[in-house]
Amino acid sequence: MARFTVLIAAVVLAFLVAVPVPEVTAKKYTVGDNKFWNPNINYTIWLQGKHFYLDDWLYFVFERNQHNILEVNKTDYESCIADHPIRNWTRGSGRDIVTLNETKHYYLLDGKGGCYGGMKIAVKVEKLPPPPKSAPVKNIGSVSTVTSLAQYVIPVSLFAVSTMWDVILRMW
Repeated sequence: MARFTVLIAAVVLAFLVAVPVPEVTAKKYTVGDNKFWNPNINYTIWLQGKHFYLDDWLYFVFERNQHNILEVNKTDYESCIADHPIRNWTRGSGRDIVTLNETKHYYLLDGKGGCYGGMKIAVKVEKLPPPPKSAPVKNIGSVSTVTSLAQYVIPVSLFAVSTMWDVILRMW
């Protein structure tokens, strides 16, 4: 049984080393930070400097019997009209999430009268920009840095794998 456990551990370790871990990019924004979703807060200031990307999400905290979160079109947003929302994001707990899963403008407001107290936000959601390009490989004489680095990395990797294999075989 111990041999099998070591074998499984070796396979898992090899897999973890070989497979790159995807980067987590989604970000949670608590609307209003520690003041939450309440009237008489300048949400325009709260939005400054924030960039919203696909799969980010907005977390609203509010008094569930006094406020809600409605998505409306731009015209209704500008006029604080909540009569025909595109979507009601309120689930009744006062701790609601708006998932930003489309690249578009989200126009959100409190449909229970809070919009007139400033409870509205317009969020533009974009695709995540691509990661910066890596620096070009510099040549050292006629041999590139990658080639010279590979001459060390490959033997060390082969040594590590062969050593692990020897340990496994000895346990059998």
